[in-house]
Amino acid sequence: MADELQRWEPFRDLVTLREAMDRLFAGSFVRPSTAFPSFGIEGPAVDMYQTQDDIVVKAAIPGVKPEDINISVTGDILTIQGELKEEEKVEKGNYLRQERRYGQFRREFSLPTQVNADKAKAEFEHGVLTLRLPKAEAVKPKSITVKAK
Repeated sequence: MADELQRWEPFRDLVTLREAMDRLFAGSFVRPSTAFPSFGIEGPAVDMYQTQDDIVVKAAIPGVKPEDINISVTGDILTIQGELKEEEKVEKGNYLRQERRYGQFRREFSLPTQVNADKAKAEFEHGVLTLRLPKAEAVKPKSITVKAK
């Protein structure tokens, strides 16, 4: 039975060719590089947690100057964006390799609760941005004292 005739289907071969071309193009083209290779595609790595009074956000943004960072809160959306402009002029010998980082980043986060953006504090130290966003008074837990009669 190994000598059976098999019907030729030309479209089956075309689909296979198309799949091969898709794999070729998908594997051959490099995704656009970002200015921040450690950031991945979306932007800087971020930790967000809440205390009883604040939402705290820590973002790793090495090499960025504080004046190149913009932070905004619109409704319950926190946006951190900025730009890295790294310029270093070196007048030494023959270069074997020189890499520069340029580019913009933007991350948006849904905040878990309402915050008072007017009282927010931002600090930038050793490439880490720390935001403290005080929770709005309306969402802070309130304790009610019970009086006995």
